[in-house]
Amino acid sequence: QVQVVESGGGLVQPGGSLRLSCAASGSILSVNAMGWYRQAPGKQRESVATITTSGRTAYADSVKCRFTISRDNAKNTVYLQMNSLKPEDTAVYYCNTALKRLNWGQGTQVTVSS
Repeated sequence: QVQVVESGGGLVQPGGSLRLSCAASGSILSVNAMGWYRQAPGKQRESVATITTSGRTAYADSVKCRFTISRDNAKNTVYLQMNSLKPEDTAVYYCNTALKRLNWGQGTQVTVSS
């Protein structure tokens, strides 16, 4: 089963930026619509952003105009650029296909705190 690996999380102050990366073996990421998801403590996992194979994007209202999802099919990698981070963005961030067909990875922790 294909496994995704998320990276790029960390501790950042409010207003700061982070860039998350999602990689997987093979070409699975380049042939599927992909999404970033997050799960905060005590809350359900939610969709943050999605990108189709042709590059069309969609965002949750809570991150619109602050986050940007992109993909590099040659590198089989999906990115999430996060700007103007807020404490409420604190969560474990995961990537998966838009239909959530892959096993969930371990995610990458993003903590926004002063």
